[in-house]
Amino acid sequence: MRRARPGDVPRGTGGFPHARRAVGEERALTSVGAGADFDDGAESRESAKETDTHGEDRVQSKLWHITLSVSGAEAPLKEVRRGLEQLAHDHPFLLTSRYANDHAEIRYWEEARDLHDAAAVALRLWGEHRSSAQLPPWEIVGLEVIDRQTYHQRIAEGYGPPPAAPVGVHPF
Repeated sequence: MRRARPGDVPRGTGGFPHARRAVGEERALTSVGAGADFDDGAESRESAKETDTHGEDRVQSKLWHITLSVSGAEAPLKEVRRGLEQLAHDHPFLLTSRYANDHAEIRYWEEARDLHDAAAVALRLWGEHRSSAQLPPWEIVGLEVIDRQTYHQRIAEGYGPPPAAPVGVHPF
């Protein structure tokens, strides 16, 4: 899943943000087969490139596991839960949220070119959706960004974050 970010140029517009496709003009779609693994292949994803429909090279994205921790003044538990549920509804990429009356943890997968991009998006998540989801005015107090391979390695070795199940919003 690729989410649009401010400043992104729509694909198929030749690099011009205001360009439009002609009526009936189709764009090329790419699919990933069932069971495909984003981390397969000998090449590092940071250096792997694919060619778009215009013959331009672009760096492939990969999946990053994000854990965002927020904290602040106490808020009613019902309001915290409702805000996190609204955030999960607005953004179905969220896997799980845990909360208390003065802190919360949000875990999800982000698709990004590199760690820097994934972290930048994660650091904006709470602030950008504070008013739309009516989230408490808490501050980000922690951020962990790990690649998919590291996430699965930690799970296999029995340490690191537990698998994000059950999915949803739950109290600590």
